[in-house]
Amino acid sequence: MAFIFKILEKDKIHSVIPLVQKLNGNQDSDAILKQRFSEMITQNYECAVIYDSEKLIGVCGLWYCTRHYSGKSVEPDHVFIDDNYRGQGLGKRFFDWIYNYAKAKGFEAIELNTYVANSPSHKFYFNEGFKILGYHFLKKL
Repeated sequence: MAFIFKILEKDKIHSVIPLVQKLNGNQDSDAILKQRFSEMITQNYECAVIYDSEKLIGVCGLWYCTRHYSGKSVEPDHVFIDDNYRGQGLGKRFFDWIYNYAKAKGFEAIELNTYVANSPSHKFYFNEGFKILGYHFLKKL
């Protein structure tokens, strides 16, 4: 199969909402996610995607910043590949594309968070050479 890896055009950002809802178990409505993604694309954010021909099958947000301990870094966020495409090495190919893209932009580190209960992702990230640096905490205001 000829998959296409690319940065999604900002005017198509809402097309990723169904995949993000699958990742998060539909906990946020379309309206909330549309509002949030509309804000995100005005910040240090890009959205990497995977297409199988015209079908959107994978998504990964990319947040950019500079941190005192890691330098210029990119943080992949809400990584999701459609269930029908898993187990084919597509996640590895997607992250290889992301690594090359981030390096070409001058970034020197990748950091990410993954849900505690998502043990398959932990195995994937360990296999990709990621190390656990700390805990991610969240408090809703």
